[in-house]
Amino acid sequence: MTDVKYKRVILKLSGEALAGDQKIGINPLEIRKVAEEIKEVYALGVQIAIVVGGGNMWRGEAGAQMGMERSQADYIGMLGTVMNALALQDNLESLDVPTRVQTSIEMRQIAEPYIRRKAIRHLEKDRIVIFAAGTGSPYFSTDTTAALRASEINADVILMAKNGVDGIYSADPLKDQSAVKFSEVTHLDIINKGLQVMDTTASSLSMDNDIPLVVFNMNERGNIQRVVKGESIGTTVKGK
Repeated sequence: MTDVKYKRVILKLSGEALAGDQKIGINPLEIRKVAEEIKEVYALGVQIAIVVGGGNMWRGEAGAQMGMERSQADYIGMLGTVMNALALQDNLESLDVPTRVQTSIEMRQIAEPYIRRKAIRHLEKDRIVIFAAGTGSPYFSTDTTAALRASEINADVILMAKNGVDGIYSADPLKDQSAVKFSEVTHLDIINKGLQVMDTTASSLSMDNDIPLVVFNMNERGNIQRVVKGESIGTTVKGK
C-alpha cells in the first residue's frame, strides 16, 4: 500500500465500457479486459467499490423522449445496471477476486440490498463491492450515485473511467479540434462552464463533500493503476 495514493476508491464505469465496439449489450471480451485490469489494482491492496452505468442496455432519458413516462424509463435503466454488475461480478470472481453486488432496489435472490455499514465491512475484508440500480430513485444518474456512495463510504477519490476520452476538455474533442484539455479544474468550474463530465447534481455533491475526481481514458491498459498510484494522467477535479 506504500506505493498508492488512494487507498479506498469509487470506480465509475460506463455501460459503454462493457460493450466495446458493438456499443450495445455486454461484450464478453471487453468485460474480461476490465475485470483483469481491476484485479491488478486490487492486488495493490486498494479497497475498490464500483458504480456501473447502464447506457449499453437502456437510457431513461431516451425512453422519455420517445413518450415513455420518465420514472418508468429510469427504472428500466436501473435494471440494466444490475445486469452489468452481475456480469462484472462473474468475471471478477472467475479471476479469484471476491466480489459483492449491492442494489438500491431489493432483489435478494441475486444481490444484497445496499447497506452502508455492510458495504464498508466488505471493503475492509478485501472484497470488491459493486453498487447497482443507481440511487434507487428516478431522475438521478449513476454519476450522482458515484458521488453519493463515495460520500457514504468515505472514499478517497472517484475514478471516472471514460470510453475513449482522456480527460476533460473545453469542448468535445471528437467534434472540435481546437478543444483544450485541462490538467486540473475545480468542481465549480465544471458547473459554471457547463463542462460535460458529470451532471450538476453529482458535481455539487462532490464539491460539498470535498471528494476529488479523476477523469481518464479507460481504453488504455493500466490507466486505473496509474491513477491509483498518483500519476498525472487525465484531468483532476478538486476544490471549489
